[in-house]
Amino acid sequence: MLCAERMQRIIQAFIMGAILLLVGSKMYAPAFIIYAAMMFMLFFAGVSGICPGLTMLKKAFPPCEEKKEK
Repeated sequence: MLCAERMQRIIQAFIMGAILLLVGSKMYAPAFIIYAAMMFMLFFAGVSGICPGLTMLKKAFPPCEEKKEK
């Protein structure tokens, strides 16, 4: 079953693919804007520990359960 964290990774993969398609069709400005926005979001999430995209996804999908080790 899809959970929020997995869905976030799937969406990131689609965004990276879209950036590659834009670069391949020589649409550098939109590719750069999308790439810069994604970079900013990942940097913000890394520094603050708050990921706005993941927060929104958790409203639609259940969070992934971590394996509890004894």
